[in-house]
Amino acid sequence: MSRKRRFGMVALAAITQLTVFGASNLFAAESAPAARAQATFAGGCFWCMETAYEGIPGVLAVTSGFSGGPEKNPTYHDVSAGRTGHMESVQVDYDPRRISYSRLLTIYWHNIDPTQGDGQFCDHGKQYRSAVFYRNAEERRLVQASERAAAAQIRIKKPFVTRILPFTAFYPAEEYHQDYYKKNPANYHSYRAGCGRDRRLMEIWGVAPHTAG
Repeated sequence: MSRKRRFGMVALAAITQLTVFGASNLFAAESAPAARAQATFAGGCFWCMETAYEGIPGVLAVTSGFSGGPEKNPTYHDVSAGRTGHMESVQVDYDPRRISYSRLLTIYWHNIDPTQGDGQFCDHGKQYRSAVFYRNAEERRLVQASERAAAAQIRIKKPFVTRILPFTAFYPAEEYHQDYYKKNPANYHSYRAGCGRDRRLMEIWGVAPHTAG
């Protein structure tokens, strides 16, 4: 075999190996989970729901805002007055490689009263109702599965009324609401205690919830 032909065969083998290696890397990249995803939950006061997720490993950011209504760019003044179809909500940015959507759902259920239909804790009105907003069919399946699991764990055997809704949009609340527990810790703790949130959560779940505040 000539040196030229031998060189050509070696080069062809090298190119083939590189092509296969590149394709496998591309496939791995496409099949790997994204480094950032979002989940949206309504659980009454967004100050309190924000602290439910802050500090959890894998959670990258938590934003207080509004979701569930048709109005664009709603204000806190309008939502809190019940003049929109929105609910106080939080949007959780997370790394799926470090924390799963199912884990976020478990945290969610244990920070709300899913049997209360007129709001959450001391806050009453449609703007304080609980809801999970799913982004695709798989998330919807996971929400429903987590709801069944939570229903088996809760101490109060009443029907769940938390709504499971398709996600449409999320609008951040005004800046003074973001990280409220850090900016106004005295007001935050006074509100949380006065609203009886932790007392009720302990009553229905039997454990104190995680809270960054």
